Amino acid sequence: MKYASSVTFGGGGLQRSAELRDQPGTLLKLWQKQGKAYLFWRGKPLMHASQNDALPSQLATLGTDHPLVAEHFETAVFLGLDAEGSGLFAVDLIGWIPEAADAAQLGNFIDDSLQQHPDLPAGQVFAELRGVMAHLSALDAEIAATAKAVLAWHASHRFCSSCGASSQMIQGGWQRRCPSCETGHFPRTDPVVIMLITKGDNVLVGRSPGWPEGMYSLLAGFVEPGETLEAAVRREVMEEVGVTVGEVGYMASQPWAFPMSLMIGCWGEAETTEINIDPNEIEDALWVSRQDMMDTQVGLHPKLKPARKGAIAGFLLEKWLADQVA
Repeated sequence: MKYASSVTFGGGGLQRSAELRDQPGTLLKLWQKQGKAYLFWRGKPLMHASQNDALPSQLATLGTDHPLVAEHFETAVFLGLDAEGSGLFAVDLIGWIPEAADAAQLGNFIDDSLQQHPDLPAGQVFAELRGVMAHLSALDAEIAATAKAVLAWHASHRFCSSCGASSQMIQGGWQRRCPSCETGHFPRTDPVVIMLITKGDNVLVGRSPGWPEGMYSLLAGFVEPGETLEAAVRREVMEEVGVTVGEVGYMASQPWAFPMSLMIGCWGEAETTEINIDPNEIEDALWVSRQDMMDTQVGLHPKLKPARKGAIAGFLLEKWLADQVA
Protein backbone atom coordinates (compact mmCIF):
# COMPACT_ATOMS: atom_id res chain seq x y z
CA MET A 1 0.00 0.00 0.00
CA LYS A 2 2.84 2.39 0.80
CA TYR A 3 4.01 2.20 -2.85
CA ALA A 4 0.61 2.97 -4.42
CA SER A 5 1.42 6.56 -5.38
CA SER A 6 4.80 5.55 -6.85
CA VAL A 7 3.47 3.19 -9.53
CA THR A 8 2.52 4.50 -12.97
CA PHE A 9 -1.30 4.78 -13.33
CA GLY A 10 -1.64 4.88 -9.53
CA GLY A 11 -2.16 7.78 -7.15
CA GLY A 12 -3.26 10.42 -9.65
CA GLY A 13 -5.99 11.80 -7.42
CA LEU A 14 -8.78 11.72 -10.04
CA GLN A 15 -12.01 13.04 -8.49
CA ARG A 16 -14.30 10.34 -9.86
CA SER A 17 -17.52 11.77 -8.36
CA ALA A 18 -19.26 8.39 -8.58
CA GLU A 19 -22.36 9.78 -6.88
CA LEU A 20 -23.16 11.69 -10.10
CA ARG A 21 -23.20 8.63 -12.36
CA ASP A 22 -26.89 7.89 -11.74
CA GLN A 23 -27.89 11.51 -12.38
CA PRO A 24 -28.25 11.73 -16.19
CA GLY A 25 -29.59 15.29 -16.01
CA THR A 26 -26.57 16.48 -14.06
CA LEU A 27 -24.19 14.68 -16.42
CA LEU A 28 -25.87 16.32 -19.43
CA LYS A 29 -25.43 19.75 -17.84
CA LEU A 30 -21.75 19.00 -17.18
CA TRP A 31 -21.38 17.93 -20.81
CA GLN A 32 -23.09 21.07 -22.11
CA LYS A 33 -21.34 23.47 -19.72
CA GLN A 34 -17.68 23.53 -20.72
CA GLY A 35 -17.24 19.76 -20.50
CA LYS A 36 -13.86 18.31 -21.46
CA ALA A 37 -13.53 15.21 -23.62
CA TYR A 38 -10.58 12.83 -23.82
CA LEU A 39 -10.67 11.29 -27.28
CA PHE A 40 -9.42 7.74 -27.97
CA TRP A 41 -8.88 5.93 -31.25
CA ARG A 42 -8.26 2.16 -31.19
CA GLY A 43 -7.21 2.50 -27.56
CA LYS A 44 -4.79 5.36 -28.25
CA PRO A 45 -5.37 8.59 -26.32
CA LEU A 46 -5.22 11.95 -28.05
CA MET A 47 -2.09 13.75 -26.88
CA HIS A 48 -0.14 16.95 -27.32
CA ALA A 49 3.09 16.59 -29.30
CA SER A 50 5.59 19.08 -30.61
CA GLN A 51 8.65 18.87 -32.80
CA ASN A 52 10.80 19.33 -29.70
CA ASP A 53 9.27 16.37 -27.85
CA ALA A 54 10.79 12.92 -28.25
CA LEU A 55 7.41 11.55 -27.14
CA PRO A 56 4.05 13.16 -26.35
CA SER A 57 3.78 13.66 -22.60
CA GLN A 58 0.40 15.31 -21.99
CA LEU A 59 -3.17 14.25 -22.71
CA ALA A 60 -5.13 16.58 -24.97
CA THR A 61 -8.76 17.52 -24.30
CA LEU A 62 -11.47 18.75 -26.61
CA GLY A 63 -14.46 20.84 -25.68
CA THR A 64 -17.60 18.71 -25.70
CA ASP A 65 -18.93 21.00 -28.42
CA HIS A 66 -16.13 19.93 -30.79
CA PRO A 67 -17.55 18.30 -33.96
CA LEU A 68 -15.70 15.03 -33.27
CA VAL A 69 -17.39 14.52 -29.91
CA ALA A 70 -20.47 16.80 -29.77
CA GLU A 71 -22.95 14.09 -30.79
CA HIS A 72 -21.54 11.35 -28.56
CA PHE A 73 -22.89 12.18 -25.12
CA GLU A 74 -24.92 8.95 -25.00
CA THR A 75 -21.79 6.82 -25.49
CA ALA A 76 -19.33 8.93 -23.50
CA VAL A 77 -17.88 7.68 -20.21
CA PHE A 78 -18.07 10.11 -17.29
CA LEU A 79 -14.63 10.11 -15.65
CA GLY A 80 -15.26 12.68 -12.92
CA LEU A 81 -14.61 16.36 -12.26
CA ASP A 82 -11.49 18.48 -12.59
CA ALA A 83 -10.30 20.95 -9.95
CA GLU A 84 -12.63 23.65 -11.35
CA GLY A 85 -15.68 21.38 -11.31
CA SER A 86 -15.82 20.79 -15.06
CA GLY A 87 -17.02 17.39 -16.22
CA LEU A 88 -14.43 15.01 -17.70
CA PHE A 89 -15.56 12.48 -20.29
CA ALA A 90 -13.96 9.81 -22.48
CA VAL A 91 -15.11 9.32 -26.08
CA ASP A 92 -14.19 6.50 -28.46
CA LEU A 93 -13.59 7.67 -32.04
CA ILE A 94 -15.08 4.92 -34.18
CA GLY A 95 -15.08 4.61 -37.95
CA TRP A 96 -12.10 6.82 -38.79
CA ILE A 97 -9.32 5.23 -40.85
CA PRO A 98 -6.14 7.30 -41.31
CA GLU A 99 -4.96 7.49 -44.90
CA ALA A 100 -1.44 6.35 -44.02
CA ALA A 101 -2.37 3.78 -41.39
CA ASP A 102 -0.03 0.77 -41.28
CA ALA A 103 -2.07 -2.19 -40.05
CA ALA A 104 1.06 -4.21 -39.24
CA GLN A 105 2.50 -1.38 -37.17
CA LEU A 106 -0.76 -0.90 -35.27
CA GLY A 107 -0.76 -4.55 -34.30
CA ASN A 108 2.81 -4.59 -32.99
CA PHE A 109 3.62 -5.24 -29.33
CA ILE A 110 5.23 -1.80 -29.30
CA ASP A 111 3.48 0.65 -31.61
CA ASP A 112 5.37 3.93 -31.89
CA SER A 113 3.28 5.31 -34.77
CA LEU A 114 1.34 8.54 -34.32
CA GLN A 115 -1.95 9.37 -36.06
CA GLN A 116 -3.13 12.88 -36.93
CA HIS A 117 -6.84 13.45 -37.53
CA PRO A 118 -7.56 16.06 -40.26
CA ASP A 119 -10.09 17.85 -38.03
CA LEU A 120 -7.58 18.39 -35.22
CA PRO A 121 -4.78 20.97 -35.05
CA ALA A 122 -1.17 20.08 -35.72
CA GLY A 123 0.46 18.76 -32.59
CA GLN A 124 -2.54 16.73 -31.45
CA VAL A 125 -1.93 13.07 -32.24
CA PHE A 126 -3.08 9.63 -31.14
CA ALA A 127 -0.25 7.75 -29.40
CA GLU A 128 0.05 4.25 -27.97
CA LEU A 129 -0.24 4.43 -24.18
CA ARG A 130 2.48 1.84 -23.55
CA GLY A 131 5.02 4.07 -25.24
CA VAL A 132 4.21 7.28 -23.38
CA MET A 133 2.94 6.08 -19.99
CA ALA A 134 6.15 6.85 -18.09
CA HIS A 135 6.11 10.46 -19.35
CA LEU A 136 2.60 11.34 -18.17
CA SER A 137 1.72 13.17 -14.99
CA ALA A 138 0.14 11.00 -12.30
CA LEU A 139 -3.31 12.46 -13.00
CA ASP A 140 -3.04 12.09 -16.78
CA ALA A 141 -1.87 8.50 -16.34
CA GLU A 142 -4.82 7.62 -14.10
CA ILE A 143 -7.27 9.26 -16.50
CA ALA A 144 -5.78 7.48 -19.51
CA ALA A 145 -5.79 4.07 -17.83
CA THR A 146 -9.35 4.50 -16.56
CA ALA A 147 -10.75 5.72 -19.86
CA LYS A 148 -8.93 3.16 -22.00
CA ALA A 149 -10.06 0.24 -19.84
CA VAL A 150 -13.72 1.25 -19.64
CA LEU A 151 -13.94 2.05 -23.35
CA ALA A 152 -12.36 -1.32 -24.17
CA TRP A 153 -14.92 -3.05 -21.96
CA HIS A 154 -17.81 -1.35 -23.78
CA ALA A 155 -16.35 -2.29 -27.16
CA SER A 156 -16.20 -5.98 -26.20
CA HIS A 157 -19.42 -6.23 -24.16
CA ARG A 158 -22.11 -4.75 -26.38
CA PHE A 159 -24.46 -7.71 -25.95
CA CYS A 160 -26.12 -9.12 -22.86
CA SER A 161 -24.42 -12.29 -21.62
CA SER A 162 -27.74 -13.53 -20.22
CA CYS A 163 -30.01 -13.32 -23.27
CA GLY A 164 -27.84 -12.03 -26.13
CA ALA A 165 -29.76 -8.82 -26.76
CA SER A 166 -27.96 -5.56 -27.45
CA SER A 167 -27.32 -3.75 -24.16
CA GLN A 168 -27.24 -0.01 -23.46
CA MET A 169 -24.83 2.25 -21.60
CA ILE A 170 -26.16 3.79 -18.37
CA GLN A 171 -24.66 5.24 -15.18
CA GLY A 172 -22.38 7.57 -17.13
CA GLY A 173 -20.81 4.58 -18.87
CA TRP A 174 -20.16 2.60 -15.68
CA GLN A 175 -22.88 0.05 -16.34
CA ARG A 176 -24.68 -1.58 -19.25
CA ARG A 177 -28.28 -2.69 -18.94
CA CYS A 178 -30.15 -5.11 -21.15
CA PRO A 179 -33.53 -3.67 -22.24
CA SER A 180 -34.79 -7.18 -22.91
CA CYS A 181 -34.12 -9.04 -19.63
CA GLU A 182 -33.02 -6.01 -17.54
CA THR A 183 -29.74 -7.65 -16.49
CA GLY A 184 -27.09 -5.16 -15.38
CA HIS A 185 -23.46 -5.54 -16.44
CA PHE A 186 -20.48 -3.78 -14.88
CA PRO A 187 -16.95 -3.03 -16.14
CA ARG A 188 -14.64 -5.96 -15.48
CA THR A 189 -11.16 -5.89 -14.02
CA ASP A 190 -9.03 -8.99 -14.45
CA PRO A 191 -6.65 -9.61 -11.50
CA VAL A 192 -3.13 -10.62 -12.56
CA VAL A 193 -0.28 -11.52 -10.22
CA ILE A 194 3.20 -10.45 -11.27
CA MET A 195 5.97 -12.03 -9.26
CA LEU A 196 9.39 -10.93 -8.06
CA ILE A 197 10.72 -14.44 -7.40
CA THR A 198 14.16 -14.52 -5.81
CA LYS A 199 16.61 -17.10 -4.52
CA GLY A 200 19.52 -15.65 -2.62
CA ASP A 201 21.01 -12.94 -4.79
CA ASN A 202 19.23 -13.96 -7.99
CA VAL A 203 15.89 -13.06 -9.55
CA LEU A 204 13.76 -15.11 -11.95
CA VAL A 205 12.76 -13.59 -15.31
CA GLY A 206 11.19 -14.92 -18.47
CA ARG A 207 10.01 -13.88 -21.93
CA SER A 208 6.98 -14.58 -24.07
CA PRO A 209 7.12 -15.48 -27.77
CA GLY A 210 7.01 -12.45 -30.02
CA TRP A 211 8.60 -10.06 -27.56
CA PRO A 212 11.39 -7.78 -28.86
CA GLU A 213 14.84 -9.36 -28.75
CA GLY A 214 16.44 -9.09 -25.32
CA MET A 215 13.19 -8.27 -23.54
CA TYR A 216 12.66 -10.25 -20.34
CA SER A 217 10.29 -9.52 -17.50
CA LEU A 218 8.97 -10.94 -14.26
CA LEU A 219 6.59 -13.88 -14.55
CA ALA A 220 2.88 -13.07 -14.42
CA GLY A 221 -0.49 -14.78 -14.73
CA PHE A 222 -4.21 -14.42 -14.14
CA VAL A 223 -5.75 -15.23 -10.77
CA GLU A 224 -8.26 -18.05 -11.08
CA PRO A 225 -11.70 -18.18 -9.40
CA GLY A 226 -11.52 -19.47 -5.83
CA GLU A 227 -7.79 -18.78 -5.59
CA THR A 228 -5.82 -16.59 -3.20
CA LEU A 229 -3.08 -14.30 -4.50
CA GLU A 230 -0.47 -16.42 -2.74
CA ALA A 231 -1.78 -19.59 -4.37
CA ALA A 232 -1.85 -17.88 -7.77
CA VAL A 233 1.79 -16.86 -7.42
CA ARG A 234 2.89 -20.39 -6.54
CA ARG A 235 0.75 -22.02 -9.24
CA GLU A 236 1.81 -19.68 -12.06
CA VAL A 237 5.51 -20.03 -11.30
CA MET A 238 5.23 -23.81 -11.11
CA GLU A 239 3.22 -23.99 -14.34
CA GLU A 240 5.51 -21.71 -16.32
CA VAL A 241 8.99 -22.71 -15.13
CA GLY A 242 8.62 -25.62 -12.70
CA VAL A 243 10.04 -23.68 -9.73
CA THR A 244 8.57 -24.22 -6.25
CA VAL A 245 7.80 -21.02 -4.31
CA GLY A 246 7.49 -20.80 -0.53
CA GLU A 247 6.75 -17.55 1.29
CA VAL A 248 4.82 -14.93 -0.69
CA GLY A 249 4.09 -11.28 0.08
CA TYR A 250 2.40 -8.26 -1.48
CA MET A 251 4.19 -5.08 -2.62
CA ALA A 252 2.06 -2.87 -4.86
CA SER A 253 -0.63 -2.92 -7.55
CA GLN A 254 -0.98 -1.19 -10.90
CA PRO A 255 -4.03 -0.63 -13.10
CA TRP A 256 -3.06 -2.06 -16.48
CA ALA A 257 -5.44 -1.07 -19.26
CA PHE A 258 -4.23 -3.64 -21.80
CA PRO A 259 -7.06 -4.22 -21.99
CA MET A 260 -8.54 -4.14 -18.45
CA SER A 261 -6.33 -5.74 -15.81
CA LEU A 262 -5.06 -5.01 -12.32
CA MET A 263 -1.44 -6.06 -11.91
CA ILE A 264 -0.85 -7.25 -8.33
CA GLY A 265 2.86 -7.04 -7.58
CA CYS A 266 4.07 -9.77 -5.22
CA TRP A 267 7.39 -11.11 -4.02
CA GLY A 268 8.13 -14.76 -3.46
CA GLU A 269 11.01 -16.86 -2.16
CA ALA A 270 11.94 -19.78 -4.39
CA GLU A 271 12.56 -23.16 -2.75
CA THR A 272 14.02 -24.72 -5.90
CA THR A 273 16.09 -23.32 -8.77
CA GLU A 274 15.89 -25.84 -11.62
CA ILE A 275 13.96 -24.37 -14.55
CA ASN A 276 11.64 -26.46 -16.73
CA ILE A 277 9.71 -24.10 -18.97
CA ASP A 278 6.30 -24.76 -20.44
CA PRO A 279 6.75 -23.75 -24.11
CA ASN A 280 3.03 -23.08 -24.36
CA GLU A 281 3.41 -20.37 -21.70
CA ILE A 282 6.81 -18.78 -22.23
CA GLU A 283 9.76 -18.92 -24.62
CA ASP A 284 12.63 -18.72 -22.14
CA ALA A 285 13.40 -18.15 -18.45
CA LEU A 286 16.57 -17.66 -16.46
CA TRP A 287 17.98 -16.63 -13.12
CA VAL A 288 19.72 -13.24 -13.19
CA SER A 289 22.20 -12.12 -10.54
CA ARG A 290 21.81 -8.81 -8.76
CA GLN A 291 24.90 -7.42 -10.48
CA ASP A 292 23.68 -8.50 -13.93
CA MET A 293 20.28 -6.93 -13.23
CA MET A 294 21.99 -3.69 -12.19
CA ASP A 295 23.86 -3.74 -15.50
CA THR A 296 20.61 -4.48 -17.34
CA GLN A 297 18.75 -1.57 -15.77
CA VAL A 298 21.40 0.89 -16.98
CA GLY A 299 21.65 -0.67 -20.44
CA LEU A 300 25.04 -2.37 -20.02
CA HIS A 301 24.04 -6.04 -20.17
CA PRO A 302 25.04 -7.77 -23.45
CA LYS A 303 21.83 -9.84 -23.66
CA LEU A 304 19.07 -8.32 -21.53
CA LYS A 305 17.27 -5.04 -22.17
CA PRO A 306 16.12 -2.74 -19.35
CA ALA A 307 12.59 -3.20 -18.08
CA ARG A 308 10.06 -0.99 -19.85
CA LYS A 309 9.66 2.28 -17.98
CA GLY A 310 6.28 2.67 -16.35
CA ALA A 311 5.52 -1.05 -16.06
CA ILE A 312 5.27 -2.51 -12.56
CA ALA A 313 7.91 -5.15 -13.37
CA GLY A 314 10.57 -2.45 -13.55
CA PHE A 315 9.25 -0.91 -10.34
CA LEU A 316 9.50 -4.22 -8.47
CA LEU A 317 13.01 -4.85 -9.79
CA GLU A 318 14.13 -1.38 -8.70
CA LYS A 319 12.81 -2.03 -5.18
CA TRP A 320 14.68 -5.35 -5.08
CA LEU A 321 17.93 -3.76 -6.24
CA ALA A 322 17.52 -1.11 -3.54
CA ASP A 323 16.83 -3.75 -0.84
CA GLN A 324 13.33 -2.36 -0.32
CA VAL A 325 11.30 -5.53 -0.76
CA ALA A 326 8.77 -5.82 2.07
